[in-house]
Amino acid sequence: MVALVRTVAYLGLEAREVEVQCHVGPGLPRFNVVGLADKAVSESRERVQAALSAMGLAMPPKRITVNLSPADLPKDGSHYDLPIALALLAAMGVTDAEQLGDWIAVGELALDGRVVASPGVLIAALYASESGTGLICPAEQGPEARWASGVPVLAPRDLMSLLGHLKGSLVLPEPARGAVAEAVSGNDLRQVKGQETAKRALEIAAAGGHNLLTISTSRPLHSTISGISRCDGIWQLLDGRGRLRLEKGQVNDRLQRCLCRIRPNSRHPQECPRHPNYASTSCIKEISPGTF
Repeated sequence: MVALVRTVAYLGLEAREVEVQCHVGPGLPRFNVVGLADKAVSESRERVQAALSAMGLAMPPKRITVNLSPADLPKDGSHYDLPIALALLAAMGVTDAEQLGDWIAVGELALDGRVVASPGVLIAALYASESGTGLICPAEQGPEARWASGVPVLAPRDLMSLLGHLKGSLVLPEPARGAVAEAVSGNDLRQVKGQETAKRALEIAAAGGHNLLTISTSRPLHSTISGISRCDGIWQLLDGRGRLRLEKGQVNDRLQRCLCRIRPNSRHPQECPRHPNYASTSCIKEISPGTF
């Protein structure tokens, strides 16, 4: 029997659908994952096996082959754990394979069967919304997925509760929509006396969404201008589309840094590398995309 589960591969800021195919057939007991999988995906065999053992399920003494189609597309990341486990459970007859056809699954599995957060859920949620399918993701990232899409979202804390929901023995509550980080009122441009030229430059930069480079031979003046640029009153609040565009622009950065949980911002993040508040004025912090 071949069971199919849908997931996605992350290609920069876009997602491409991947079909997880699992076949359980006669032969020497072996568990293979094919389809141009990287080291993290290949190691999912051990995580899936341990998660099933924690649930009280034994691996069938047969040849298990998992294919990630299309096979010529590179697959990387730990979010393939959950779809591989679901495809295996469907091939074993533990859950209904047809029931999984309307869902896209992403998530990493812990050895005790918990579904833990993995980077990139925002991209998967946007793809699920465009394709009109539901999304299965970790409970920690359920609010993020609900904020980014209008499709049904299942956010189980462990594999056992997800199976119970699919079988109808329990109902997983739909996660609440993620809250947007409130804008913190800080300094106001009206508090600054003088520096009309600098304030005018800041207003133009804020209105057009431009970055600002200050060059001055006077260190006090340079610090003053840097302090003015931290005034929150001149930065426009982001609307829903602007927040989504900002968060999507930062997804690739979070994937590289293995960051999972986010809280959408109401303003563009700002950095002043020469501001006195920095621990070292000679060292520029790592700046994420979308930052002014």
